[in-house]
Amino acid sequence: MSNILDILDQYPFVATAVGLVLVVILAYIADTVAKKVILTTIKRLVRETNFEFDDVLQEHDVFARLAHLAPALAIYFGTRLVPGVHVQVDLVVQHVAASTMVLVGISATTAFLSAISQTYATSKLAEGRPIEAYVQVAKIAVYILGGVVFVATLTGRSPLILLSGIGAVTAVLLLVFRDTILSFVASIQMASYDMVRVGDWIEVKQYGADGDVIELTLHTVKIRNFDNTITTIPTSTLTDQPFKNWRAMTEAGGRRIKRSFYIDMNSVRFLDEGDLDRLEKFASLKDYIGQKRAELVEFNKSFENDNDPGLVINSRRLTNVGTLRAYLVNYLRSHPKVHQDMTLLVRQLNPTPDGLPIELYVFTNDTGWVAYEDIQSDIFDHIFSIVPEFDLRVFQHATGGDFASLGSDRFDPPE
Repeated sequence: MSNILDILDQYPFVATAVGLVLVVILAYIADTVAKKVILTTIKRLVRETNFEFDDVLQEHDVFARLAHLAPALAIYFGTRLVPGVHVQVDLVVQHVAASTMVLVGISATTAFLSAISQTYATSKLAEGRPIEAYVQVAKIAVYILGGVVFVATLTGRSPLILLSGIGAVTAVLLLVFRDTILSFVASIQMASYDMVRVGDWIEVKQYGADGDVIELTLHTVKIRNFDNTITTIPTSTLTDQPFKNWRAMTEAGGRRIKRSFYIDMNSVRFLDEGDLDRLEKFASLKDYIGQKRAELVEFNKSFENDNDPGLVINSRRLTNVGTLRAYLVNYLRSHPKVHQDMTLLVRQLNPTPDGLPIELYVFTNDTGWVAYEDIQSDIFDHIFSIVPEFDLRVFQHATGGDFASLGSDRFDPPE
């Protein structure tokens, strides 16, 4: 051993070379121990624990990325013990090792953020409130700050000096990250005001989007339309332009039917006693007609002494269209699929060249698309079938069949 020490004293470069080789061997041993021993032990502990977050960390290779710190630390501290290393060489090795550790830290931090995002996505808190956009912003911040620290460490300068120089390129950064900044602000607004959640049915007419939100990210919102196509729109669009969110309708438990049918105004007339007797047999109209008959008798008595009660203008009478509206109100009140705690009315709208519009304004108690359409169709199937019972006609424009029913002889050319 004394001979070896004498040789090393006589030939300092040999001592330096041996020291560097030992540092490399030390780094290799540290890397092997970190990967073969420490990581293996961590994997076994992760499998044995009931804590789910460590499984997610393992899935995103957080521990495996941190293991790369071992050889970098060995080189960083080992080179300081090697004799005869030039100061500048030692400084360069120190900077490279330290900057490598910064890169490892950046990689591990972004993997850790991804693990947090995945864990949150599987929790109850994530229902309609994704944090993926915020995680993406956090990753961008890590990359920017980590890049500054990496350059500062590699060059051996203070990060504050580099940060002070960023002010000179702020305008350029704003142009480069303009969309990211707008999207980030939009994401904060949407989360603060609870404007959109994953699973919401939204309608954005400007982009032809009408369907369920399947993904909310920092830059884009993905919507699966009802024809199974995917529309991707910028996140900032939802704060810049109007859109319709149907979530409140689903939460309220009632979906609106606002639809009209048109009555031929030539079929509107007063009802006589025979009509009232016949319609009074309808279960939905029995109480209504009985009450109205009593009211009309009392009202018309005041005109009998001074006026001719035989004239229509001298008395009040029920009309077939008014009685139809009363029937429809009672019909909807007893309908099992109509929401009875929400607005329910049957009203006349302004007459049009297509007839007298009778509008139904009600809510179904089933908000599902298929069920809603079935309920609406069943209601109007019944309406179109019952209208003739009131001696009314549903208006529609003349068709070829209407002209054919006039008789073919009317169109024969004269002899």
